[in-house]
Amino acid sequence: MSRYRRWRQPGGTYFFTVVTHERRPILAGPEAIAWLREAMDNTRATRPFDLLAGVVLPDHIHCLWRLPNDDDDFPTRWRMIKTRFTRSMLARARQPARPGASRLRRGEHGVWQRRFWEHVIRDERDLKRHVDYIHYNPVRHGLVGKAADWPYSTFRKYVEMNEYPDDWGEAEPETIRDWAIRHE
Repeated sequence: MSRYRRWRQPGGTYFFTVVTHERRPILAGPEAIAWLREAMDNTRATRPFDLLAGVVLPDHIHCLWRLPNDDDDFPTRWRMIKTRFTRSMLARARQPARPGASRLRRGEHGVWQRRFWEHVIRDERDLKRHVDYIHYNPVRHGLVGKAADWPYSTFRKYVEMNEYPDDWGEAEPETIRDWAIRHE
């Protein structure tokens, strides 16, 4: 079994990408968004973190979290969120993908990829680049023409905080153009 090393920093700010099993579009629609929001809220009640930015697309999530100063345990938080979402989905008789033999042996469902991508934010420039990447992601995937048109992101919050103009994201921002190509 592979052991993955993760850079863990107490009180750190992290960028995450979490993907559904086989990239199935199970996160499409308000019902799935509500289950995900509930899973995150319930997890934050026992394992706090600040959600700085986020976007939910049909088959994956990008988000930025800041953990408490004395805490670096983001893997447990993601396990709790994934588990809670899966239970909500199954409780409402939604069928995930049929899991393979390996997943069946482990008692897993075909809802999420086992792992996730994380990146420790290094400085303000890195933070800005990731926030822009998150908010522009629905446009990059061809889901909308501009960031303001995607309902499942923190983009509106950033507009209200005067971090972006309302028409931001009609074209790919320079902050992520070359960087995004290198990180795909």
